[in-house]
This record gives sequence, C-alpha cells and structure tokens, in this order.
Amino acid sequence: MSYASEYDVIVCGGGTSGVAAAIASARAGAKTLLIERLGALGGQMNVSGPPGFSYAWLFNQRGEQIIGGIIEETHKRLLDEGHALPHDHTEYREGSGFTFSYVDPDWWGLLIFNMMDENDVDLLLHAMVVDVLKEGDKVTGVAVETVGGRLELKAKVVIDCTGEAYMAVRAGAPTDMVPREHLQPHTIAFTCDGIDWDEVLDWVRAHPEEIVHPDVPGRSPEETCKVLRRIENVWDLGEIRGFTSILKKAMDNNEWHGMSGMGFFLMPKGDPKNRRVLAHLQHASHVPGRSPYDPWDLSYSEREARRQIQIAFKAFKKYMPGFKNAYITRMCTELRIREGKRIVGDYILTRQDVADAKKFPDVIGKSGFPAGGHHVPGTDTIATDVVWPKDRGSHDIPYRCLVPQKVENLLVAGKAISTDRDAYHRFLQQTMVTGQAAGVAAALCAKQNITPRELEKDVSELQKILQEQGAILYGTH
Repeated sequence: MSYASEYDVIVCGGGTSGVAAAIASARAGAKTLLIERLGALGGQMNVSGPPGFSYAWLFNQRGEQIIGGIIEETHKRLLDEGHALPHDHTEYREGSGFTFSYVDPDWWGLLIFNMMDENDVDLLLHAMVVDVLKEGDKVTGVAVETVGGRLELKAKVVIDCTGEAYMAVRAGAPTDMVPREHLQPHTIAFTCDGIDWDEVLDWVRAHPEEIVHPDVPGRSPEETCKVLRRIENVWDLGEIRGFTSILKKAMDNNEWHGMSGMGFFLMPKGDPKNRRVLAHLQHASHVPGRSPYDPWDLSYSEREARRQIQIAFKAFKKYMPGFKNAYITRMCTELRIREGKRIVGDYILTRQDVADAKKFPDVIGKSGFPAGGHHVPGTDTIATDVVWPKDRGSHDIPYRCLVPQKVENLLVAGKAISTDRDAYHRFLQQTMVTGQAAGVAAALCAKQNITPRELEKDVSELQKILQEQGAILYGTH
C-alpha cells in the first residue's frame, strides 16, 4: 500500500491533541496525514495515561458545559456502547468544576482508530518526525525517519501536536520554559484491580478530614466532611487523595519513596451489567529535574519512575484500606511528561486572563481549569497558588495562541500552545479543544491558500465550522 507524498495538512503526533486535529481537519475537507512514532494513538489518554481526570472539567463551577466538540462526541459514543459513564454531577463535587465523565481508555483508543477510518485520515505510524522542511520562514513539510528509511512529506500546513513543541523548535519558533530544576516532575501511572471498595469507603467515611477535598465555593471543610460521611457510591469520589495518617506511617517505616503523596483516581472496566471499578495511581511516582529534550534524562526518568512504582504498590498493599488483595492490571508504557516548552505565539494567554474569565473575539474554545497549580516532588504532590475564572465561569482560548511567532504555515496545538506558565494548557480536555481548532484552521488555510497568521484577520469561518462540529464558543460565563 502506498500513500501520497503531499498533503493539505500534516499533523505531527497522535496524542490527544493530534487525533482531534486530524479528525477536525479531515472533516473540514483537507487531505490529512497523521504521523505518530508509536503504533498506538491516544498519547496521555491511553499510552502514557490516562490522566485520572481524563474527561473531567467539561463543566465550569456553575454547572455549565463549556467543552463539546470531539470530546463530547467520543464520550457519547462510548456511553452508548457501554464503555463510559454519564456526566457525573454528585453532591461531593458539584460546584467544584472538577466533575467526572468516566471513559474506558482502551475502548477510547479503539474508537479513535475507527474515527480515523471514518474520516479518511491517512496514518503513518512507527514513524518519527525529525525535522521540518522550510523555504525561508515558511514550513513546507516534514522529514520522517521510519523502519523503511527517511521520508520527506510536503504539506500546505503542518500542525505540531508533539506536546513538547519539538517541531516548532526545529522550525525556529521562539519558546519559553522554566529551568529544568523547576520543571514539574514526570511520572508513570499504573492501574489496580482486586480492591475491596466497601473497605475503602468505610475508611473514607470514618476519616473524611484526611482526604484532600474539592474546592466548592461557599462550602466549608466541615460541610464537605459531612458530605463524605454520607457517600455510598465510590464513583462519587472520583479522586481520592490525602490519607495523611497512612502516609505518615509508611514514611515513618521507610516504606514510601517520599516523592509524592498517596492517592488514586477511578477507572471503569467492563459493560454496565458487570462494571469493575479500578484504582488508577497517577501520582505514585514523581521524577523531578529532568529535561524532556535530553534522552539521557528521559531514560533516567523511565527507570526511576518504575523504581518508585514498586515501592508505592507495596505500600498500598500493606497500608491502604481495601488494597490487601490488589494487583496491577495496567502499567503505562512510557513516561508522562508534565512540562516542557511553550511556544511564544501571537498572543500569550496569562494567569490574569484565567482569573478574569477573559473573552476573546478570536475564541476557539473554553476552559474552566484554574491557573497556578503545579506538581512538585514531595508528599504534598501539588503546590497550589491557584486562581479560578471569576464568577465561577471560564475563559476563552484565543486562536492566536496556536500561531507561533517568526514561522509561517505552522500551527501548534496541545500543551505547547502560547501561555504563561501558570496558564499552562496541558490537560486532556484543553489539548483536545486546541487540537480540534488547529485542525479546522489548518484545513481552512490550505483551502484558501493563506497562512495561519493571515487567518487571524478573520476567524469567522473557523468559528462557524467549529460550532458545526459541536464546539462550545459562546453562551456561558
């Protein structure tokens, strides 16, 4: 089977932003190629993840749905097939913004391949994009190393969905990043079955003050503890983190590595009549001070994370209520990189923009996620100096954040879009929003024979198509 060597749009990276970009581009009429270095699609969702909150934060603190589009479509399809749970609005989390929409990540990965077929997206897997092709400041394609040799592929527009802005860097786009010693730690997640959830719930109801509570405006910690004492369904918890007395005991006995706290998320497995509840340990390893641009650092991080996981799993089985008979069912295959470079784009989204719930004329999506929360090495797990969007609403994401300065015919989607550090858009729901927008924008640029920067002059058609694809741009706080 042979494929073309020239495309309207080439998407580099098949993670959460990349698959959304490829689907959206193809649906907007572009001849689209998606290139991925692995044999799987999904990135942080089903390769290095999922993040336990994978389909969380689709609603703001007022309960308004602020994210739709491909995310909502995939959730509904999986829900209809029995591989997801309905959007969760429980008493414990309602009003926090941190509500859950559980999906089975493995079935999500299978669905994404189906959607590639449905939308006639060409796939080049087991292929690493190693460079961009340029004429002056214009990107004209990419160079790819494969098991069959080197390929040079042309495109009218290239989308960097590598997560770490690898292609933007190669193209000469300006970027920003904190020194490596201040980067958020990398991690490997794993999943456990065999848990006695009645025992877990008994402990949580008896020790609600030891759980890190969701931030629900107007509700005191004492009131949240009362809610926890009434919980009967483990799904209502979503994230369970804290366990301060248990953590102290493990630390005192030198049986915890000390690079993170104790906690886990939940994962559904099985059909609705035989649903299993799995514990997903996302924060059980933290490797700080290592650069995602240094292969030796990445190699060290892969080894160190797995060393920490073994310590963590043994401690959970020994100390954590309900985990005595737990066993590992899923070990994520590679490191989840929390932080890398962000492009300097035609607009830099800031912490203040998030706090102001700022609206932009070139809006391409929304986020209700707070700014300023960063993972840190140590038992606190997360250092929080967060600001929430005012009025419990959301902020707009402007199209200009996807357009890097000093380079033409290149768009960036995913966690490397143009923001300051506190407004970093690395979470799954944000990456899929920007991926979908980049895909439509690239298709329009290819069709109209203009650059992504020239599209900034009039984004009305971009916004129209995004709304036709289900994206939510207006009508919420």
